[in-house]
Amino acid sequence: MEIGHRLREVREMRGLSQRDLAGRAGLTNGAISLIEQNKSSPSVASLKRLLDAIPMTMSQFFSEFEEPGSPKYFYAADEFIELSPQDAGLGELAARVSLRQVGDASRHALQMLHETYPPGADTGPDMLTHEGEESGVVVQGLIELTVADQIRVLNPGDGYLFDSRLPHRFRNIGEGPCVIISACTPPSF
Repeated sequence: MEIGHRLREVREMRGLSQRDLAGRAGLTNGAISLIEQNKSSPSVASLKRLLDAIPMTMSQFFSEFEEPGSPKYFYAADEFIELSPQDAGLGELAARVSLRQVGDASRHALQMLHETYPPGADTGPDMLTHEGEESGVVVQGLIELTVADQIRVLNPGDGYLFDSRLPHRFRNIGEGPCVIISACTPPSF
């Protein structure tokens, strides 16, 4: 998915100008223009701010609606929906924070993610906030998690649970990738 084209489509469907969206999200018109032209890739936190200003969840923004008819209960790894637009680093060192969602969370009361943070990657300099509660378990690697004024380094097997309205940020401070399985309810990310 080209994030810029999708953002422009959603913005125009909601009757917002670039200036309107920039003002609501606390970004410049130029930043919105670069993103919409796919010349700039927003951090997870910046995209979340833009979508909050619309308002729309990341799950809704990236949703690929399930076919009507029989309910779908099982998803192969290649059927997960990628929610993360951020590339960190340059050239060969470019790394993607991967937030892969199981199914179409907009049709459920729970949002489940398979998260991968390459070394040095994070959710962006801005803290994230959204409705709901968030919980997860570190499967591999290390992650530095900031929630409000508390910072903790979590190891494999460690977990977290917090009110997602509290400002939070994830950052891989380890030398290898960090993998987390997380859930959010209601789906608001």
